[in-house]
Amino acid sequence: MCKIHLSLLTTLLLANNTAIADSIGEAFDNGKFSGQFRTFYIDRTYSGTLENNRNSLAIGGHLGYETAAWNGLSLGARVYSTNFMEIHGDDPHTASSYDPSLFGDNFDSYTFLGELYANYKLNNTNIKIGRQKLDTPLAGADDARMLASLFEAVVVSNTDIKDTTLIAAHVTKESVGTFGNAYAPAGPLGLQSGYGLGFADATSGRFRDMGNVALGGDVNTDGVSVAAVVYSGMPGLKLQAWDYYAYDILNALYLQADYGWNATESLKLNASAQYINESDVGDSLAGNVDSNFWAAKLGANYGDMGIYAAYSQTGSSDNSPATKGGIITPWGGMPAFTQAMATRHQFFADTDSWKVGASYNFKNLGLPLLASVYYTAFDIGANNTYTNTAFKASESGFDMTYSLAKNAEIRLRANYPIDFKPGLDWDEYRVIFNYNF
Repeated sequence: MCKIHLSLLTTLLLANNTAIADSIGEAFDNGKFSGQFRTFYIDRTYSGTLENNRNSLAIGGHLGYETAAWNGLSLGARVYSTNFMEIHGDDPHTASSYDPSLFGDNFDSYTFLGELYANYKLNNTNIKIGRQKLDTPLAGADDARMLASLFEAVVVSNTDIKDTTLIAAHVTKESVGTFGNAYAPAGPLGLQSGYGLGFADATSGRFRDMGNVALGGDVNTDGVSVAAVVYSGMPGLKLQAWDYYAYDILNALYLQADYGWNATESLKLNASAQYINESDVGDSLAGNVDSNFWAAKLGANYGDMGIYAAYSQTGSSDNSPATKGGIITPWGGMPAFTQAMATRHQFFADTDSWKVGASYNFKNLGLPLLASVYYTAFDIGANNTYTNTAFKASESGFDMTYSLAKNAEIRLRANYPIDFKPGLDWDEYRVIFNYNF
């Protein structure tokens, strides 16, 4: 059985179509196919409170077509697919033997139309309407397994102001990627790690209301309205501000600043800061929300080597049964500087987190390999929603990407959480092959 992972044409700010057509027929004749073939193997061995090994293999990818632009208008569609591979003989398909994060409901293979959009560009304004991939701080694809999360949205971007991009969007529905199944059954861990309480209704290619994805049950809302400003008018500096108004749930403000400079001809330094504030609005369907998160990051690059260190703090309050002062992230957005590959505890209330990492690009040594390592630690207060007790967790890991050819790569990733939940550890390995065409 075969699964095809759908990956969409770049970012939210997108849509630059270089092919121009003089007629509708020519727009289709000059359109382009593109896609990705992906094979994904994952193996996790638990120890401590749970002793078990599970592993899965899937194949799939995505295939899309976009017309050339006719009078500024282009159309696009992309099919996504993931396919279950039997690697345990006649064993039943359960989470004790197969990792569920590569598949649909009940470990099913599925194929669906994940993107279907119209894109219109006039001078410095771009409008994209329909099913599409979003990569924004608090609503995004989170493409960490076979299939990414996708959205139904209207996105408008404008660059009339020099060095500034203005963005306005309204998002109504989401189809949750295969990673969501790692958080079953739904609970606070998923709600604060990118997958809400209703993700199960939106897996296997189904698009569901943004309120339902966030809170589950029969919750339906008017969606999420987004406004953003991104400024890069000073050398080395990038500033961005995003506001997400999730009707009758919360308002989330995200701020980020990045600055890079040359200390010497060979040594480049960079510093970043980010801030999130969330507060309940309207009918307060998630209860009282009053949450704050901030983080800072420092890095350096010398030749082909890079190092960095990051620290974050999440606030605490007792007036919200849903968050207790933590950050809600139900729509795939996971921008935190201190998140680990698997452990996303930095958004729990009353939590201090820090992360260090290093990377090296071996290309100048004649090897097409990019490698990185990291270590992350979380000091979690008793006011968290996951265990309601204070505990400390950590995770180390590595990530290596080897370019086999111009459009093909193989990636080996590993993570080693300790006390993901008190007494629960694991070793996890992922082998991913991507071929883009």
